Amino acid sequence: MTTRLNPITTPRHQLRAEKARRNKEAALAAFIGKKTEIDEMLARLQALSDDHFNCAPDEAGWAMVGTLEHYASLLKRITDSAFGEGEHAE
Repeated sequence: MTTRLNPITTPRHQLRAEKARRNKEAALAAFIGKKTEIDEMLARLQALSDDHFNCAPDEAGWAMVGTLEHYASLLKRITDSAFGEGEHAE
């Protein structure tokens, strides 16, 4: 439990500094949470890819190609945004 500063007796600059510190801690916790979420999704996708997207060689057909094309297009949007490529290039 954190002790909150008394707004009546604490100087304003100290109140602002405390608020900024708490805000930074909250942002860091949210960042770590989202990063963990992304890491988990990437691990699941990698495992699915390692298993050939649950597609046996005799089941590979144009429908599965279409599904993979859809996945690839969604991932391309993400990588283009993350790396400043494609429509996100400057």
